[in-house]
Amino acid sequence: MAAQSELGAARRRAVVFAYHNVGVRCLRVLLDANVQVDLVVTHHDAPGENIWFGSVADLAREEGITCITPENPNDKAIVEQIAAIEPDFIFSFYYRQMLGAALLAIPKHGALNMHGSLLPKYRGRAPVNWAVLHGERHTGASLHYMVAKPDAGDLVGQSEVPILINDTAAEVFEKVTVAAELTLWRALPALLALNAPRLGLDLSAGSYFGGRKPEDGRIIWSAGALAVHNLIRAVAPPYPGAWFELADLRFAVHESRLTQISGGKLGDVPIFQVRSKTGAPADIQNGSSEPAICAALLLDQSDLLVVWPAQHAVADSAANSVKDARADALARLAPVVLQIRQLQVTQQACSVQRLRELLSISNPRAMIALGE
Repeated sequence: MAAQSELGAARRRAVVFAYHNVGVRCLRVLLDANVQVDLVVTHHDAPGENIWFGSVADLAREEGITCITPENPNDKAIVEQIAAIEPDFIFSFYYRQMLGAALLAIPKHGALNMHGSLLPKYRGRAPVNWAVLHGERHTGASLHYMVAKPDAGDLVGQSEVPILINDTAAEVFEKVTVAAELTLWRALPALLALNAPRLGLDLSAGSYFGGRKPEDGRIIWSAGALAVHNLIRAVAPPYPGAWFELADLRFAVHESRLTQISGGKLGDVPIFQVRSKTGAPADIQNGSSEPAICAALLLDQSDLLVVWPAQHAVADSAANSVKDARADALARLAPVVLQIRQLQVTQQACSVQRLRELLSISNPRAMIALGE
């Protein structure tokens, strides 16, 4: 009984703001460490949002913890409710709203946040998506004290994970969730003993990014193979997805791979120039403007291949014959190919045959305008 009493006296009290998979896993870490979580604050799932992640509210219900979902966590009544608890700590694990100064001032030993990047890099919104979009080869999770400025408080600890060249943002997020769990698990003993390190962040050495919208997924082919590949995997499902428009249809691109060209594989593949629109569509159709070529499309039996640079992938239209043009083009192909998979037109899958029809590939030197 004495041991139980001493353990009870040593317990730290916390209020937890949490959402998403990181919220679920980090709340579990606190409970496993015998932290007394008196209140969980989370969100209602937004109508129409693709809910592919775990529920903090369900976990709180299972553990018998009071859970609330206020529209505004900084409302006076909420602040007073939390102040009455007199928590030692406030934790924020992927909660989507900023906590104001009144809330941050309540806990006796500080308010801490788990952020999905290696701070000070990628402060702000959607850190995993931005890291993949920019071609980073690693990211991670950082536990830091909260201050008025977002993701700017002293660092307690962080864990790094790799980003492989074909990883999607969702795959990286799974790694970051594990990194968040490990970071909190490692830091908790010192935090609860009130002797955790506090390392100041050099914000000038980092970066800040805002949220992303579905419209930001438009593919700009002239950006090059690696940039297009990074965009596709940064917003691949369950995120809104990358897309381009052709023949008045919007194509969603759910997967791509960077690969090497195999000369034998592409021997019979029709070749298309992809042009970047530098003038109005009417001007392009009338031939009064000459947009810059930015890529070549090649179709095999199952995938769309985009090859850079197109200047070396398509022979001049003055070539003696289609056969000569194709042979010359295949001989000049660049070694990097973007292999695009899982094309969709709106909600319906797009077959390669349908794409062939849209591209009018009876002429292997056909030119199309695509992108911007």
